Amino acid sequence: MGQEPTPRELGYYFALAQVGLEMVLPAVLGIYLDQRFETVPWITMVLAVFGFTGGLLHLMAILRSKERDESADKKPPP
Repeated sequence: MGQEPTPRELGYYFALAQVGLEMVLPAVLGIYLDQRFETVPWITMVLAVFGFTGGLLHLMAILRSKERDESADKKPPP
């Protein structure tokens, strides 16, 4: 078997999974609400755009944080 991931890596993987859910769940909720209120496809489109935008912003924040962590790890201690 391979090497076990560190807790930091696990947190990173869980954050990526969360981004995926942030992008998909609003669209699924929109589909349900559109069928319930017979407004197809308007609520789905609005929620999908919000979910996609929010997911991308979260992904950018995660990547910025990971980049900052990696650059801090490479610096030698004073």
